Amino acid sequence: MKSFVGTNTEASGTEDRYPSRVGDKPVIIERRDPTVYSEWSEDSPLTREQSAFYETNGYLFLESFFTDEEIAEWREELRRLQEHYRTRDAKEVIREPGGGEVRSIFAVHDRNDVFRQAARHPRLLNIVRYLLGGDVYVHQSRINYKPGFAGKEFYWHSDFETWHVEDGMPAMRALSCSIALEDNYPFNGPLMVIPGSHRKFVSCVGRTPENHFRSSLRKQEYGVPDPGSLTALVRESGIETPIGRKGSIVLFDCNIMHGSNSNITPYPRSNVFIVYNSVANKLQAPYSGQAPRPTYIAAR
Repeated sequence: MKSFVGTNTEASGTEDRYPSRVGDKPVIIERRDPTVYSEWSEDSPLTREQSAFYETNGYLFLESFFTDEEIAEWREELRRLQEHYRTRDAKEVIREPGGGEVRSIFAVHDRNDVFRQAARHPRLLNIVRYLLGGDVYVHQSRINYKPGFAGKEFYWHSDFETWHVEDGMPAMRALSCSIALEDNYPFNGPLMVIPGSHRKFVSCVGRTPENHFRSSLRKQEYGVPDPGSLTALVRESGIETPIGRKGSIVLFDCNIMHGSNSNITPYPRSNVFIVYNSVANKLQAPYSGQAPRPTYIAAR
């Protein structure tokens, strides 16, 4: 493990095991937390092979996890929200950079009955509790719209880097569930992951500006990994695109490097993201030393 000069320990009051945005050069730090927090048994909600795949690769794709009826209801609500916010502004609504199209709607588990129930789906929660080793809460939720011809990219990033620096998440004990509300093809901007990259934390360069979230949710400029580190990760294990029909889910570790391309096809690609965090991993003061982000982005 390479040493890192400078930490954010004083800002958070706890040891900063993953310092980022405090140095003038990027550094790769070996992961210091487990990936799967439960021991597999015959009663586990995943097969032994599925659990091992998640631990090794940092993600797991489950085809047609939800029923057509469930997805039809959620798709209808997705369209209703998109139309509702087409001409209305709200702090939870993020628009595409350089345009007025709705890019994301945050806190849908908290402000919407339909997606609240989705976040509490018993079969999904059983898997999440197994992977994270106990009770969980929703750290963040959002709808990501990627309409045909207009949906912009989400650049490569580790969610944990931002949640650690800007929200004060101490450990890598969180995961995201991406629910496909449209068929995900190789060509309509699907999620891309670098398998195994969850085992390495890429510290980023550049001190975070105050209220960075107001611009970063449209286009992130801080907490972005450098090309050299990304190239090294990709050369080690490549890039994978877990794709499938609507109703499929991708579970991915908080530290896996991921992103997606712009959608220049006629086929929309909309997903619901629900982020689960262990109750044993509650947020501290942000390691950046700045004010916490709003609760609709990071529930405290």
